[in-house]
Amino acid sequence: MGRVHSYLNSAARIIREYRGEEPFASFLKKYFGRDRKFGSKDRKQIGNLCYCFFRLGKSFTQVSTKERILIGLFLCSSDSNEVLEQLKPQWDQAVKQNIAEKYVILGSEYSMLNVFPWKEELSKGIEHEEFCRSFVVQPDLFLRMRPGYEHLVRKKLLDAAFSFKVISDRCVALSNASKIEQIIELDKEAVVQDYGSQRIGDVFQLAIQNLKPRIRAWDCCAASGGKSLLLHDIDPGIDLTVSDVRQSILVNLKKRFEKAGIKKFKSFEIDLTRSNVELGTSNADAGGLHPDIHRRDFELVICDAPCTGSGTWSRTPEQLYFFNEMKIAYYASLQKKIVANVIPHLKKDGYIVYSTCSVFKDENEEVVNYIQREFNLELVKSELLLGYGDKADTMYAALLRKL
Repeated sequence: MGRVHSYLNSAARIIREYRGEEPFASFLKKYFGRDRKFGSKDRKQIGNLCYCFFRLGKSFTQVSTKERILIGLFLCSSDSNEVLEQLKPQWDQAVKQNIAEKYVILGSEYSMLNVFPWKEELSKGIEHEEFCRSFVVQPDLFLRMRPGYEHLVRKKLLDAAFSFKVISDRCVALSNASKIEQIIELDKEAVVQDYGSQRIGDVFQLAIQNLKPRIRAWDCCAASGGKSLLLHDIDPGIDLTVSDVRQSILVNLKKRFEKAGIKKFKSFEIDLTRSNVELGTSNADAGGLHPDIHRRDFELVICDAPCTGSGTWSRTPEQLYFFNEMKIAYYASLQKKIVANVIPHLKKDGYIVYSTCSVFKDENEEVVNYIQREFNLELVKSELLLGYGDKADTMYAALLRKL
């Protein structure tokens, strides 16, 4: 009993100290690094209790931290566990019941719908109750096997006795705790990429098939380069340019590209949210674009815009817990500034792929409406890539053509 209480007390203490200013996984690693008394099993148990707390989102705010941790553990668990067995034995006996039945046990004053209370802000097509339910489930880890490595990656997984589910010819799903980096050469043989993000490749395909060969493409918010890697694997002949807001981001991207064998690309640093960006200038350091970038220069622009990340919060539930809905308008404004700064560099009859990992309509459909209204672009396709039923992220993607 003493050990269980120690786990609960430690989790409550960590939660009180955490302010949401960095990813919780990073905070937790630093915390355990300072306090060496915890063994690996202890760290795993305490970390799980903390994540169960955050997975309740905006619900159960009226109960104590420790009670909320136990409620979260009950809702997130599908098997009996030591903590519930000793502290909430009646819940532990009911742990295999479904979520709706568990809420009945907890009491009629509690509602699953409070986990994510912004129903009216959701993009059309998202089922609110099912989305709320998804937060108590840990998403899977998805691998996208790179062309030519499909057989090798599957063989390595089988030889190492990894349990995995085949999603498509190039996609497999594994437990999120799988240490695949120990057997797979990441970025060379396979890429860790959510299933929803992989499906954006279908939108890339649609654009590419309508363009002439030797496409000039610009991934303007490239981040770690996942979308660029996907685009390259679809069409290795693409003339690729990547950019992002910080050089440190691009350094990491270049390391990934090196592992992936991508050598021919241009890159530059730029903040496309700045209202005074001088389009087409040669002074990138002063806020303008790269010397090689000119107006109407690209057949294809990828804008995987910075967003709330709300479609990925089942992976990082601390972001749900700390979220302020005023951030929706903040990100929608940034997204409109970015597209306003990149569209002038799109050739006539060229395409822009606008995507987010958000579930909010103001970041998705409303930004696409803005693009159509302000820049006379034709909407070719828009799609909400629902992931919450497949233990994956939810994404949004739209393909527009410049008239």
